[in-house]
Amino acid sequence: MSEIQDYAIRVEDVSKIYKLYEKPIDRLKESLSPTHRNYHRDFFALEHISFRVAKGETVGIIGTNGSGKSTILKIITGVLTPTSGQVQVEGVISALLELGAGFNQDYTGIENIYMNGTMMGFSRKEMDAKLPDILEFADIGDFVYQPVKTYSSGMFVRLAFALAINVEPEILIVDEALSVGDVFFQSKCYRRMEEIRESGTTILMVTHDMGSVIKYCDRVVLLNKGHFIAEGEPGRMVDLYKKILANQMDDLEEELLEMNDFSGGITDGEPGSGDSGAGTDAVRNGRKAGSDEQGQGQAATGKTRRSSGSLMKDHLTINLNRTEYGNGKAEIYDLGLYDGRGNLTNLLLKGEYFEIHEKIRFFESIQAPIFTYTIKDKKGMDLSGTNTMFEGLDIRPVDRGDEYEVVFRQKMTLQGGEYLLSMSCTGFEQGEHTVYHRLYDVANITVISNKNTVGVYDMESEVKVTRRDGGMQAPEDDRMVTEPGAAAAKGQR
Repeated sequence: MSEIQDYAIRVEDVSKIYKLYEKPIDRLKESLSPTHRNYHRDFFALEHISFRVAKGETVGIIGTNGSGKSTILKIITGVLTPTSGQVQVEGVISALLELGAGFNQDYTGIENIYMNGTMMGFSRKEMDAKLPDILEFADIGDFVYQPVKTYSSGMFVRLAFALAINVEPEILIVDEALSVGDVFFQSKCYRRMEEIRESGTTILMVTHDMGSVIKYCDRVVLLNKGHFIAEGEPGRMVDLYKKILANQMDDLEEELLEMNDFSGGITDGEPGSGDSGAGTDAVRNGRKAGSDEQGQGQAATGKTRRSSGSLMKDHLTINLNRTEYGNGKAEIYDLGLYDGRGNLTNLLLKGEYFEIHEKIRFFESIQAPIFTYTIKDKKGMDLSGTNTMFEGLDIRPVDRGDEYEVVFRQKMTLQGGEYLLSMSCTGFEQGEHTVYHRLYDVANITVISNKNTVGVYDMESEVKVTRRDGGMQAPEDDRMVTEPGAAAAKGQR
């Protein structure tokens, strides 16, 4: 078997350069210049990107906005032409780049199905056979006979996804398409994705949902500012991605130097093999651009170990628009979130223990301070929290100039999603509740989960299912196991 046949997709040294002009007239000046003077500057959307996707493999591409993820997908699908380099594809591609991007608004749903099927290389007879499955999955009823310009956004999404995912592609390319539609449709899409994944279809996906990356992907490619950074096991790549989001470029460079599973130039080895130099060079090239975009209060996540003398909050994403108030007798001057491996991070794994740290300095003597934290959802509903009074810790009177560090340690049982952290230092003076310093929504917490249950948090149920034969008594070894004390009680009767 040849090397090309072993891979569904080969991306070799691909670059995409756009010409940027300061003024529209500069484009005309450049085209008419007798000396061929340049009036533009080159913008590298992608710079020397190389990776491979083996047949039957599910590969994710992750990176911050502007990393070139969608650009590389469009080049692979033929929507864009690379400035240099080449892409080789073995197999029929079905792409979900922008849902419905290839639809004609004046055609009916049925007409668009057949038109897109023809563009994918299917005959009318083949599309006739696929049509029932497409219509059943879309579930938009008689609207399929109406022009798609009359569709709601939900119906449009349903039809586009149903078409792309039910044509039995050899290669499925997905760009953030699973985050659309209602929760029921998303669940349906994920089930179908799992089915085609198990059937051996090659899947290349771009998503910001790190839970999906860890759950579905066999391997992940990390890009940053158009540069290849690394590729390898999903969990490891998510960790590197978090360093980029937190602008921990020095830490990222050190970690890349220790890795063997990334490359800027692919060799003839397994996917992910190659020279480490390209990844570290890309980090150096992207360091300034990354620092320019960080610190604007966006919901990013970071992971690092704190260096001596630095503040914990400098390694986290902090909300610059937070609400804070108090009478000024105390100040929460630093805070931290530590995951189960002792790393400072806004991103936590469901089921692992984590710590919330607060550092407080006092400007006046206080009889009995209380330290608190609260976790809320995006709508502002309190989901969980505690304080030192609830936990039975009586803090001794503190003096002016004292500093305290409080550590709350607990298990993360919230479902995967985005949450907000608040904290405060309060107390009682002459029987009145007094706020010394309170920080509302000071930081975000992103929970990654491979298994979400119903509701806000997971009760960590343990499930056991035992087969029983109708109404007849089952043999001794097939009977349902009861609680440990039940058998002893039965024997005492």
